Amino acid sequence: MRRLLVFFKLQDGADVAAYEAWAREVDIPTVRALDSVDGFTVHKCVEALGEAAIPHDYMEIIDVNDVDRFYEEIGTEAMQAVAGQFQQYADNPVFVWTDPVDTP
Repeated sequence: MRRLLVFFKLQDGADVAAYEAWAREVDIPTVRALDSVDGFTVHKCVEALGEAAIPHDYMEIIDVNDVDRFYEEIGTEAMQAVAGQFQQYADNPVFVWTDPVDTP
């Protein structure tokens, strides 16, 4: 399994309540329904330890069981529509594939 982390700020002027409603009603159930995805959560960044500024408003965590299949699934017309909606909210999202360090 690989984990995809997505970090982003909302677009200037984006409505927080509208984004969070869209995330709950559209984004989360759609991504969770993909065969290649074992889990998907969206997290609001609320506080940093110490005095550091929080560089992002939100972080998504996507647990992917088959990366090739994931790329196929996100290339579909339905997922491209969801991605387009996401781009209306997210300002320059950063997508980071990760692997656990403790896995040989």
